[in-house]
Amino acid sequence: MKTVTLSGSLRENVGKVDAKALRLKGHVPCVIYGGKEQIHFHADERAFKPVIFTPNAHIVEINLDGKVYKTVLQEAQYHKINDKLTHADFLEIVEGKPVTANIPVVISGQSEGVKKGGKLVLKLRKLKARGIAQTLPDSIEINISKLDIGDSIAVGDISIEGVTLLNAKNVSVVSVVTTRAVASETPNSAPAKK
Repeated sequence: MKTVTLSGSLRENVGKVDAKALRLKGHVPCVIYGGKEQIHFHADERAFKPVIFTPNAHIVEINLDGKVYKTVLQEAQYHKINDKLTHADFLEIVEGKPVTANIPVVISGQSEGVKKGGKLVLKLRKLKARGIAQTLPDSIEINISKLDIGDSIAVGDISIEGVTLLNAKNVSVVSVVTTRAVASETPNSAPAKK
């Protein structure tokens, strides 16, 4: 995975009142866990652009008062009405210890089924993967060239060296389904006249 950086400041107080005051200033309350201790900090909302609004997964190096923590974003929470980022959880990367991350799915190739008029359906945009942070990919590329109408690729069909996918193996990631146009072109077997 590629690395992005995020600078923040340690929180002096932890609680709802403090968190609300930070949000009013345009800052996001955050926590780093998984290491020796939980670290509460805040960062400018604009600094999250390369961390959250990206098609790839990243290692996030968080600089807090000169000390750098290597982390992976675990969860981002948003306001129900205005969709503003309200909280972020980061998992600290411990050397040699596997981490779990949501890795985006990227489609490549031209599907045979789509060429025939079928519709491509991407059912999972991200897959939950576990592995050593340095070996986790930025994205999981799935080639759909061989997919015909009615075909699909399930989680169990995807193999990445050094990475374990945690989604159920029988869950479909991408499929090509029949459209009305294709269905209407298929001649109905009319009963034979006597």
